[in-house]
Amino acid sequence: MADYEYQRLWLPRGTTRGVAQRVLTDAAEYGHWELDRLRLYPDGRRWVVLRRRILRVRSTL
Repeated sequence: MADYEYQRLWLPRGTTRGVAQRVLTDAAEYGHWELDRLRLYPDGRRWVVLRRRILRVRSTL
């Protein structure tokens, strides 16, 4: 079973779609995050949950 760590982001109401896309693209490209959930509220806020796999290193000794 894979273990994940999560990061939660709130993008404020005035955030454009292009800016939100850029923030998520940068997180994916440089932080190795992937989109888990995105919720768009009627007032324009976005609640984003990102996740990435936790890599466990096993001893080879």
